Amino acid sequence: MQKHLYFICPTDHLEPVIDRAFKRVNYFYSSLGNSIMFDADTVGQISMLLETKEIDTISFILANDNRIIKDGLGQQEYVHIAGLNTLYKQIKSQKKDAEISWQTPDHQFLILSYHLNNKIKELKRVLQRQHIEQRPIQAKIYRRHQQQFNDIYLDMVCREHFALN
Repeated sequence: MQKHLYFICPTDHLEPVIDRAFKRVNYFYSSLGNSIMFDADTVGQISMLLETKEIDTISFILANDNRIIKDGLGQQEYVHIAGLNTLYKQIKSQKKDAEISWQTPDHQFLILSYHLNNKIKELKRVLQRQHIEQRPIQAKIYRRHQQQFNDIYLDMVCREHFALN
């Protein structure tokens, strides 16, 4: 049976939703807004989990109405929580870039995609640096009202900088 590691936010309460939607052995690693920092201790824990549980695939998932991301885009009431200050700075920057470069009514989906693409790249770099066997890494956004998981925008869409000729 396939085994899957999900990086999720505890405020989304997605564990039972994922278990119902994806019939496999599911493991969860949670951090607020998927703000996980891949320091040496965390990478050691992830590496051990991947090896001992024989994880096949890794996914980052956030709900489209994630409280932490919404707070980062708005009042930033949780900015005092350890680790969120950096995330909130990134979110504000991504929001500004999205408003300048994209004409879409759903900036939040674009910002979530950008954030999750960054997390994928970060985890891939860390696993490669530590010579940990690579596994497929993906990300999805759960649209709560539609009760569906959607693929994030591709990394080529979520660029910090771009130039037009």
